[in-house]
Amino acid sequence: MPPTLASLVHHSALKLTVRAGEGRLDVPVRWAHVSELADPVPYMEGGELLLITALKLDAEDPEAMRSYVRRLVGAGVVGLGFAVGVNYEEIPKALVDAAEGEGLPLLEVPRRTPFLAISKAVSAAIAADQYRAVTAGFAAQRELTKQALADGPEGLLTALAAQVDGWAALYDASGAAVAVAPEWAERRAGRLSADVQRLRDRPAPASAVVGGEDRVELHSLGTGRRARAALAVGTAAALGTAERYAVHSAVALLTLTTERSRALHAAEQRIGAAVLRMLLAGEPDHARAVAGDLFGELLDAPFRLILAESASASAARARVDGAAAAVGATAASGAGGTSSSPGARTTGAGDRPGTGAEPRGKAGAGRVAMAVVDSDGDLLGQLVEVVEASAARAGETVLVVPEGERLVVLAVDGGAAVAACGEFAVALETSRAAGREPGATGPVAAGVGPSAAVEEEELVVGLSAPAGPIAAAAAYKQAEQALSVARRRGRCLVEHEELAAGSVVPLLADDAVRAFADSLLRPLREHDATGRGDLVASLRAWLSRHGQWDAAAADLGVHRHTLRYRMRRVEEILGRSLDDPDVRMELWLALKATAAAGE
Repeated sequence: MPPTLASLVHHSALKLTVRAGEGRLDVPVRWAHVSELADPVPYMEGGELLLITALKLDAEDPEAMRSYVRRLVGAGVVGLGFAVGVNYEEIPKALVDAAEGEGLPLLEVPRRTPFLAISKAVSAAIAADQYRAVTAGFAAQRELTKQALADGPEGLLTALAAQVDGWAALYDASGAAVAVAPEWAERRAGRLSADVQRLRDRPAPASAVVGGEDRVELHSLGTGRRARAALAVGTAAALGTAERYAVHSAVALLTLTTERSRALHAAEQRIGAAVLRMLLAGEPDHARAVAGDLFGELLDAPFRLILAESASASAARARVDGAAAAVGATAASGAGGTSSSPGARTTGAGDRPGTGAEPRGKAGAGRVAMAVVDSDGDLLGQLVEVVEASAARAGETVLVVPEGERLVVLAVDGGAAVAACGEFAVALETSRAAGREPGATGPVAAGVGPSAAVEEEELVVGLSAPAGPIAAAAAYKQAEQALSVARRRGRCLVEHEELAAGSVVPLLADDAVRAFADSLLRPLREHDATGRGDLVASLRAWLSRHGQWDAAAADLGVHRHTLRYRMRRVEEILGRSLDDPDVRMELWLALKATAAAGE
């Protein structure tokens, strides 16, 4: 405890006597200050014991004393010491009455007690209090360290709550409380998620004080530009010096817990990337042997493989795919019979600059497992945070491997991490839709949230069907296919299971497919434009009737010989045989694509 007026009065060497304000002697004294100025208020900070001899005061004037004492009380002076036997043999009644009226403690200082002795006593008491606080802080630091080593963050929080006589809570990157001590404070801690999110948006390190049922201090944890976690400490009153030492020690220890050493993190990166590479190469036994217990039961239970890609990478792929397909389609028609597959090309990991000539399906050595991704304005990073935070709360293990502008995630099927990924995508699609609505307002409409107009701030995700370690390569391919569909449809997330449940027709709306269809059917349309026959409609009717001449001719209202003639002309113009099932398939898909485009 800091020195108080009462402790000074009880100091045997000072011989102080209380003349007024006996009921307020328990007030702490910050310092003892000597001033003979008629108005010392400009030099006061509050909390001082002012020592005077009334050298320049008319201490017998009641009005002057009332004004003097009133100014002292307004400046925060906690007590007035009056030396008798110097200018006055006793304290004038006007000053005693004024102090009593304002409730200001008035102490009589005997002539044999120099002001210096009082200043020394106050200074020694303050130093002793600070020493006790530092000693208690070091003891608290030792106890917190002991608990952190023995019981982890939960034990540390329990010890911290006892040290500050309040409660403490640890929050993850999403703002959810992952540990609270004691248990009765869980509801109070749960109300601070929004405040934690606001704190996390500020550059680290950051802190804030929140009011409410308690006085709550929030502290960010982490060494990066954005906090990885946060600590909340709730108390009934402001923290003292010892309690603040304990809080600062807890922040340091929790930061060390949250931010793993660079060497350990680099080792986990290499192991995680190697494990994924082995799984994709069809070597699950080797992957388990290398992983050991690092990824828990993730490699033994059914998992989902998630591929996520930033929109900037997606746009580049789409442009390359579309150009390749269009060039291929043009070459097919120009060659007058050279068949070409109409689909869009999907570039592999080895085709992207900066990744080397790496075969498709490889994760890329040393690219990060259980990665800490910087999420400043980065949707991939935000997705990592959401997935990892959800997995941590549910006690799941998740493997995260960044691959250039792409992210590979292995998560337990039906677990919290997969669900969080889906919820993130739904929220992102909702935000995009709001930004596209006419007259939309808010951050999306203002251009600071995810919107179609800001390509770099969009995200596409492909999710595989449930798979085991032996089928990891197949799951990777499924996730790639789902990612490609999500990219083409403008969706945030597509599950591979959706593809089999739906129709292939919506896929024909892709620009590359339309380019192929236009190129393939252009010679027939040019023929029809001359008025020499309706070859496109005749081809559609014949294909829809599976090559049945009579039924197709009836649909067209022409003789079957006329239809036969027209189909021969189709073969002559295209340089392809309608007896070839692949040719019939390509023509039918081209007709469906143009129909989907409204042509």
